[in-house]
Amino acid sequence: MQPMQHQMMGYDRAITMFSPDGRLLQVEYAKKTVRQGSTAIGMVCSDGVVLVADKRVVDSLVVPESVEKIWQIDDHIGAAASGILSDARVLIDRAQLKAQQNRVTYDSEVDTLTIVKDICDLKQICTQSGGLRPFGVSILVAGIDDHTPRLFETDPIGIFFQYKATAIGEGEVEVEEILHNEYKAELTIEEGLKLSLKALKKVLGENFNVERIDAAYINTAEKKFKRITKSRIEKMTSELKEDKKPAKK
Repeated sequence: MQPMQHQMMGYDRAITMFSPDGRLLQVEYAKKTVRQGSTAIGMVCSDGVVLVADKRVVDSLVVPESVEKIWQIDDHIGAAASGILSDARVLIDRAQLKAQQNRVTYDSEVDTLTIVKDICDLKQICTQSGGLRPFGVSILVAGIDDHTPRLFETDPIGIFFQYKATAIGEGEVEVEEILHNEYKAELTIEEGLKLSLKALKKVLGENFNVERIDAAYINTAEKKFKRITKSRIEKMTSELKEDKKPAKK
């Protein structure tokens, strides 16, 4: 038994080595890192796209505004991440550069899928190159292409999928259950934000706090990335409480 254990030990030491049952163990570890990250939600609405994320500010001495979970890539594209945020920052910087290069070279805005593929190409390279490790982060990329809202999820191995609504991070299972039950394509941005806050509130429970929430949206008509102010989040949260109150007879 001991020789077999010794033989199996090496398969998670190098990213380029497949285990006997056809798995890349380092990639699977990277996916577990994402599942331990704070929750992020993306949603396609009838009039745009919404991104909402938990910043997980657990130290009262930290300035909440200094923690960033949602980034602007271009006027019409935003992103949210879960996992190792330093890994996310490198990928977001690359995406922002790609978007600006497209404007300078072609005098036009880059489409969302081009950004997603560029991020995934780099992630994939890190799954088959010796001396590297996979990016321990999943990124939700949301944008407006020709007045059509689109949402993509990229995972550590470099695979991407297009979604109507999805979640990543520690609350993924609980949030997706809510989305499966309550998401509708007809939801407006305002309704999508409320549904996302409702889902986060259920996942975080007593730890839910407006200071922890980072949120942004891109309207189909304007195609401009806009952050949600803390006061607006507070108002929506209070409206959720009002909705829960039983109707007076």
